Amino acid sequence: MPIRIPFLKLPAVKPAIVREYQRQIERVLQRGRFILGDEVRRFEAAFAAFCGARHAVGVGNGTEALQIALRLSGVRPGQSQEVMTTPLTAAFTAHAIVAAGGRPVFADLDADTLLLDPEAARGRIGSRTAALIPVHLYGQTCDLEAFARLARRHDCTLIQDAAQAHGSNFHGRPLADFSDWVAFSFYPTKNLGALGDGGALVTNRRALAEAARRYRDGGRRGGQTAYSEAINSRLDELQAALLHVHVRHLESWNRRRETLAARYDRLLIEKFGETRGVPAAAPVRILPRTAHGRSSNHLYVIRCAKRDALRAYLLRRGIDTAVHYETPVHLQPAFRWLGYRRGDFPVAERAAREICSLPLHPFLSEGEVDAVVAEIARFYGRE
Repeated sequence: MPIRIPFLKLPAVKPAIVREYQRQIERVLQRGRFILGDEVRRFEAAFAAFCGARHAVGVGNGTEALQIALRLSGVRPGQSQEVMTTPLTAAFTAHAIVAAGGRPVFADLDADTLLLDPEAARGRIGSRTAALIPVHLYGQTCDLEAFARLARRHDCTLIQDAAQAHGSNFHGRPLADFSDWVAFSFYPTKNLGALGDGGALVTNRRALAEAARRYRDGGRRGGQTAYSEAINSRLDELQAALLHVHVRHLESWNRRRETLAARYDRLLIEKFGETRGVPAAAPVRILPRTAHGRSSNHLYVIRCAKRDALRAYLLRRGIDTAVHYETPVHLQPAFRWLGYRRGDFPVAERAAREICSLPLHPFLSEGEVDAVVAEIARFYGRE
């Protein structure tokens, strides 16, 4: 019988988790409150504790988490403000910048890790730069010390896009130690995913947390009067209750991801040699682990020759893969108005042609990892 290895399995594959969902749903229904109640407060406290931060503010999704952080940092429409970020990210990072009133500006990547390069960013910061948004791509943390120095030197705000970094840290310290805002997504495929949309802002500053709570709820302070400009971006009670189920398991799920990622590393090195940081001579290259801290291992990404042919072969063998991301943001049609051209960010553009995300989730077995690597080796004649 042919193998079948899906790219992702969500926690609902575990009957015990489904039973926990049912208990939480029944409690929310019995209470009869569905927006900004006890479940949201309970989850916010649990998530802040998990992140090693003082405050978490649940919002509608990760895009609006970034948007709120930008607006509360002073980004406004019509002010010609620029926000620096990476071209190798989900388009939602740039959408959030535009929604806040800023103009996305990009810098190229570190050629090994594919994270936003602080030196490349420094060369593109200008007098209009209002904020820096490094993205902790695939769960690996950017060089937060370097970006914090850049933000201080150029008097701009550092906002971390941690949509893929639930549980990541920097040199053993919580992400919130390095900036006022850390933005998370709870899209269902994330390490900490909802059963719908959701997001959060994490901060160590009480005043900022309170400002975010007002901003997510129409600028209100408990009544029907709006005291400031704002949006409607509220994490609902049901999603908060379900997320509270997941956050209790998150550390063990992350450890499982770490174990499986290490197994991929070992097996791929056995088949293809120590290829981290090696130029294109090797048909398969592992992204090196940064020395910056622990990764959440949200995705396991390789760089490979004949990427599309490899993916088609693996699909025929019953193995699902993905690409994160096939088109850098500066080349996507939605952002053509920014004026970038092919060749502006060669590291990001080359990476987008080579990267391939392999199955990685807490419910993957060691045998499935072995099967994925065996098929990759077979494709390249490295059996």
